[in-house]
Amino acid sequence: MIAAPATTLPIPDDALLLAFANGDPHAARELSVRLLPRVLAQATRMLADAAEAEDVAQDAMMRLWKIAPDWRQGEAQVSTWLYRVVANLCTDRLRKRRGKTSLDQVAEPVDDTPGVTVMMQTQSRMRALSDALGQLPERQAQAVALRHLEGLANPEIAMIMDISVRSVESLTARGKRALTDILGTRKAELGYEDD
Repeated sequence: MIAAPATTLPIPDDALLLAFANGDPHAARELSVRLLPRVLAQATRMLADAAEAEDVAQDAMMRLWKIAPDWRQGEAQVSTWLYRVVANLCTDRLRKRRGKTSLDQVAEPVDDTPGVTVMMQTQSRMRALSDALGQLPERQAQAVALRHLEGLANPEIAMIMDISVRSVESLTARGKRALTDILGTRKAELGYEDD
């Protein structure tokens, strides 16, 4: 009888964080590979500024490394904690920015999609979505973005936003209805056709 190959389960994020705290540099590298792209994507969506998003992502990761020695395994997910830090850092920057410039004046992130037509349409759609999200109350916009752009589950969003799951459901439902109202008349302009 041939034995089945052993499958190795990935090491949980909190175990990697504790390994880093105990001096394992490979643990930091693995955790960065897992979390940094998601953190950067969240910050880029919230801030619509790639350079500023990189600063936020770097700041959030530095905070993670600083709290590593005090991390209590099993109390919270590392990714949830990190998403919350990023959301708070972005919110702080957006509040400061509102005093200086409007979100409409901030350049969109560069899209690497090939083809001019596709790129223009993608940018137009992202600008429309960003503008529409900007018209929502801040908490609604954050809940909708975390749920539908980041793909997080409602319980994780509740932990990030420090609210109940029912509140997340309410915020996302109201946010989606408002986005539908705001963007509904622009389907043809944005290249969406009714089936």
